[in-house]
Amino acid sequence: MEIDGKSWKILEAIQADGRISLTELAAKVALSVPATSERLKRLEEAGVVRGYRAEVDAEAVGYGVMALIGITTAQPDKVRLLAQLQTMPEVRECLHVTGQDSYVLRVVATSIRHLEQFVGQINRFGETRTAIVMSTPIPLRPLAPPAKDAP
Repeated sequence: MEIDGKSWKILEAIQADGRISLTELAAKVALSVPATSERLKRLEEAGVVRGYRAEVDAEAVGYGVMALIGITTAQPDKVRLLAQLQTMPEVRECLHVTGQDSYVLRVVATSIRHLEQFVGQINRFGETRTAIVMSTPIPLRPLAPPAKDAP
């Protein structure tokens, strides 16, 4: 799907506020409400917009520790590891990566002890490396149009 300037404006607006009304969205992107609605529908149907979610502060709900965990696991264990990770509420994100690790996980825990218990549960799948996140100076940002000179 070709994403033009108007569609990028829609994407930027809904990333900033997923609960924005169609009327307000249309005003922001300088289109009629029906035209905005149709563009948004096409973006959803094409899988560009995958959903709308609330952003919950992990620390505010009791998860005071965030960590990045790299795990190297053998091919036969990957399916079982992923099945296990799917059931674990501490896992916020699992990235399949190149390099030394098979996966990098972003996890939250209520305490260092809780993090240690989590790591103990996944250690049977392979070697882990854990880095505790001290702060997030640049949080996950909304996507923007790629630079003109990007390949």
